This record gives sequence, structure tokens and C-alpha cells, in this order.
Amino acid sequence: MITIEIPGRETLTISQIVFDYNGTIAVDGILEPGLKERFRKLKEMAEVCVLTADTYGTVRKQCEPLGIAVQTFPRANAAECKEEIVNGMSGGICCIGNGYNDMKMFAAAALRIAVLGKEGLYPGLLAVSDVLVSSPEDALDLLLKPDRLRATLRT
Repeated sequence: MITIEIPGRETLTISQIVFDYNGTIAVDGILEPGLKERFRKLKEMAEVCVLTADTYGTVRKQCEPLGIAVQTFPRANAAECKEEIVNGMSGGICCIGNGYNDMKMFAAAALRIAVLGKEGLYPGLLAVSDVLVSSPEDALDLLLKPDRLRATLRT
């Protein structure tokens, strides 16, 4: 569990971290370099799950060797599928994504991190995000090094 005390705000307690795959932590179906060790550390702190329509058919090969839970769903209605999965989770949830189909899962999360990476960012997601980062590495580092998040979110 990750507990982040934020001056002037409610303490965040994160027990589950949900990632979108393509555009957020992967480009063209391949996990971004530099994430494997970060995921190993993060998994010691909270449950980690990837939600994806798996456009390239690569998510299981990329994530399961790292012990990351993967949930796939049909390509149609991805936003609703992600929302349903996140709403079925318990505890404090952090969602990390970049696309239009991440909007609804962000609404169900206690902490929302948007990633502006190589595939871009749906502008509407920014309005419902707590933090915007420029890479997936930065997103994971916010959770691994919570003082960064504390500095960004304090009042």
C-alpha cells in the first residue's frame, strides 16, 4: 500500500494501480524501456494491473513475465469496459492513462495521472487528471518517490 500525506489535502492511500497500455506505458505494442525495474518495485507496494484492448496482441508477452496482471476486453466500448473493471476494484485506486477511453476509469480513481507520451494525450483527459507527466517513467516515479507527488499536489 502506498500512503501519501499531502499538506492541506486528504491523505492518499493507494492499494491498486491501473495502467492503460498502448500510448501510456507501451508504444506500438512494446513496453517502454526503463519500466521493468520500476514495475518490480511498484508491485512490492501495491497491486498492479494493465487494462487494454491489446491492439497489437503483445500485452501478455510484454507484461506477464513481470508478474503484472493483464485484463483485456473487446476493442469496442473500451471506456465502458475499463470503467466497469475499475469500479469493481476495492481500496484506493490510481489510474494512469493517455486516451479518450481512459476518461471513465479516471472518474472512478482516487489519483489520476495523465501521460503525454509519443502517442499524445487526449486533451479532455487533462481536465480530469490530478497530474500530467511527460513519460511513463515519470508516472511510475511519482508513486515510487512520493515526495514528488506531494510537492505537486500540496495546497
